Amino acid sequence: MKPRVPRLKHIIPSQDRDSVSAVTSLGDYVFLVRHNSQQVEVYDAETFTLHHQITIPGLGPYPRGLAACYVNNCIYASDWNNDSIHRVELSGSNEVKKWSVADSPAGLSVNRAHNLVVTCYWASKLHEYTTEGSLVREIRLQAGVSLPCHAVQLSTGHYVVSQGMSPGVVSVVGVEGQLVQSYGPSNFGEMEYPSGLAVTRNDDILVADSYNNRVLSIIRSTGLVQQVALSVAGGLHEPTGLCLEQSRGRLYVGESEGQHRVLVFDNVTKPV
Repeated sequence: MKPRVPRLKHIIPSQDRDSVSAVTSLGDYVFLVRHNSQQVEVYDAETFTLHHQITIPGLGPYPRGLAACYVNNCIYASDWNNDSIHRVELSGSNEVKKWSVADSPAGLSVNRAHNLVVTCYWASKLHEYTTEGSLVREIRLQAGVSLPCHAVQLSTGHYVVSQGMSPGVVSVVGVEGQLVQSYGPSNFGEMEYPSGLAVTRNDDILVADSYNNRVLSIIRSTGLVQQVALSVAGGLHEPTGLCLEQSRGRLYVGESEGQHRVLVFDNVTKPV
């Protein structure tokens, strides 16, 4: 079987030339947040035109994570500067709820229980919250895992965690925070500040290898690490935020340098 060749479908340009912090999708919309902005930009997922913007009052200048939940019909933004999470209701009211979290919240994801998973960078912890902000559990990352940028739950219940360091590491940890497996140097060299993660239906992992200006894939069944062939004029510029939209087989890649674009690639995985 021939490998899938991703195809660049669209480029969402910067509205204000500021870095893309994170990107996510829900239904017919794509959401992205930038540094130094309290606005979440909402785009149509078919035409990629700007549909509207959502204001999050009090959101700090470095919102490091964004996640969407179809069950609870909301999006979440992490506030690195103010150690907090902002939850935005999408029913039409755009009501915002805020709660405090541990030191320097970064990447966000929604797990199989439809709870929010927060990576706490300096605290080296994962926190799981209900959609109302009640703490479900705290996972203290054990020896060999630190400085978590993003965490996503696998079908096994374990979590894949990117560690923002140089050289960088992507690790799988258990529910007690214990190290299960790590992926580091490969034939493609060392990772440099891996950040955003995405996970396929088969638990294969996509990672934004930020300072190497590339996206890598990790095949869990074999441990093979390879570069994803994302063809775009001028190449990628410090990719940080990833969002894999399984229903369309689509990958969104947010850039924190260069032109601060969101690159939209189809044919990354088989559509659901």
